[in-house]
Amino acid sequence: MSSQYKVWSKVEVMARQTITIRVSREAPRVYNTATAEQQRKLEALLSLKLTEVARTTRPLEEIMSEMSRNAQARGLTPEILESLLNE
Repeated sequence: MSSQYKVWSKVEVMARQTITIRVSREAPRVYNTATAEQQRKLEALLSLKLTEVARTTRPLEEIMSEMSRNAQARGLTPEILESLLNE
């Protein structure tokens, strides 16, 4: 049995739960138009990010500041953010 299969089998047996979160109007469209495989990857990515935030010793404010800097570097402006928050 390959090590890749072993890792995959561990992921498959992990218990999963459903949560509800508020997202931008664009996020559901992206998710709902994704293939089943892409949706699984998006779910895994979000789960990993939430777990990372919960397990870190860094203050939440520091993590949020880093995410803000990354978003700004990718073109998010205060006006776009305000628009997203008002949706």
